[in-house]
Amino acid sequence: MSALTVSQDPDQTWDDLVRYWEEMEWPEGSKVEIIEGIITVSPAPAFRHNVIAARIQRRLYSVIPEDWEIFQTLAIAVPSRLGMLIPDLVVAPVPEHPESDSHLPAALAELVVEVTSKSNAGHDRVSKPAAYATAGIPLYLLIDCWAPGGPTATLYGEPKGDVYRVLKAVKFGDLIELPEPFGLTIDTSEFPVD
Repeated sequence: MSALTVSQDPDQTWDDLVRYWEEMEWPEGSKVEIIEGIITVSPAPAFRHNVIAARIQRRLYSVIPEDWEIFQTLAIAVPSRLGMLIPDLVVAPVPEHPESDSHLPAALAELVVEVTSKSNAGHDRVSKPAAYATAGIPLYLLIDCWAPGGPTATLYGEPKGDVYRVLKAVKFGDLIELPEPFGLTIDTSEFPVD
């Protein structure tokens, strides 16, 4: 199953778009995001996708501070890029007084992790990193199960404008290190492959 996009009136404001996203009844179990001003509905991630995210999450819990959390289904807002994105994992301090129950400002995130699905790998490779960099999220980890040369893990950092610098890229089976404040090595050989 592939992603579906819902066209919007180009004259709508960001607030109108968010209100529509929050109030519409979307298909149960689907992942609904606003990507570059377009509402995108994707099917629930596959089993392998979830196993990879869960293994990364388990490792991250051992290194994050007590007042941080790892969120799996929390939307992060990047209004300047017309984005309401739902990464597979968001690592962020828990705000004392959240602005919204439906999303978190992306600038609060310390790390976002995306695991590609066949239907929306392009968003994870192009649109989302541009939004995450624009928001100033320090680290973006892309686990690309559908990379043309075989599965890869790429760590991006040092955001400038809407671009990240590649800090490290490895094929599945190799180690990838997350720098401080994480100081964590992830063994991609633990990830299931087809």
